[in-house]
Amino acid sequence: MRREASGLYATSTVAGESVRAFVPLALPPVPELELDGQRQILLEKATLALGRLDSIAMLLPDPQLFLYAYVRREAVLSSQIEGTQSSLSDLLLFELDELPGVPMDDVVEVSNYVCALEHGIARLHEGFPLCNRLLREMHVHLMARGRGSNKSPGEFRRSQNWIGGTRPGNARFVPPPPQYLENCMTALERFWHTREGDSDMPVLLKAALSHVQFETIHPFLDGNGRLGRLLIALLLHDGGVLRQPLLYLSLYFKQHRAVYYELLDRVRTEGDWEAWVDFFLEGVEQTAHAATQTAKRLVDVFGQDTLRIQTGGKGSAKVLRVFEFLRQKPLCSLRQIVSSAGISFPTASKAMLTLVKMGIARELTGLRRNRVFVYDVYLNILNEGGDAL
Repeated sequence: MRREASGLYATSTVAGESVRAFVPLALPPVPELELDGQRQILLEKATLALGRLDSIAMLLPDPQLFLYAYVRREAVLSSQIEGTQSSLSDLLLFELDELPGVPMDDVVEVSNYVCALEHGIARLHEGFPLCNRLLREMHVHLMARGRGSNKSPGEFRRSQNWIGGTRPGNARFVPPPPQYLENCMTALERFWHTREGDSDMPVLLKAALSHVQFETIHPFLDGNGRLGRLLIALLLHDGGVLRQPLLYLSLYFKQHRAVYYELLDRVRTEGDWEAWVDFFLEGVEQTAHAATQTAKRLVDVFGQDTLRIQTGGKGSAKVLRVFEFLRQKPLCSLRQIVSSAGISFPTASKAMLTLVKMGIARELTGLRRNRVFVYDVYLNILNEGGDAL
């Protein structure tokens, strides 16, 4: 449906230059979303795919193991959209206090993303509501170190920002002036807590609309894109759609960047929420299906490698203990295994050598000391689609 523009324009003055800044109207859209037959089918398919993902995650031997790796994969993908060149291996090396293979600012930015997400989920589990205060807390973690750490972490901006271009006058889009931010974000928070008893809007649609609204408001000086993508996972988790935050659309948005930006603009200029919702629901279905398949593949790989080790003869119990740690941390050092698994260094070294000979693990450094090992198949499955832009 084509409505009028989904907001109004306000004049903003930056460095003596007068520009038209866009102030979005409060959600939900007026008139309300059209949920015709085809769109209803998309919603049902996306909901079903999320249900399957939620079920498979609960059936995993250790759901937290999958969550640990998947969160880090998402951190890499979301940060790549912002221009970083970090890989999943870089992030895991950084967490090991080893030197990653990219500029330090890149990998610090990805690490910050992991901290922000983990903080948000932990707060929700404590019973803290999804609200603007929580977003500001997460923003502190997101901008704690590296690039952007001097751009008011945890505070809504007090100056005009813009997207694209070298100044507001030639920008692709100019978000609301700072004096409109409080009202815009308060209205968005109110929309999150409109329950289905008061509205017919499912959580999935609420997440779809909220993402666009947050990106349009652009309330922080930096980090809006990453936090806007995290908001989707938080809304689905908080709304009870997913018990674990395992649905991340960064790869889908990365693969369809041009369409993504075009549809955001169409919402703003034409009020075409329906085209955006169709795109979003297709992305949810595809992404949830892919995450489910990834979980199944990892379970199969773990099972096959466990069986190979168990039938490997003498010493298999100790090799299995090292392998169990490698499942939890697909890139790790012998020092880490010794301190966490409670075995001696010679035992860990011998067991890891067995895993290398079996083709399950591979040594990365080529050094005699401080060696780092990677569970190749595991990392390769997680890395699919994660090549730097």
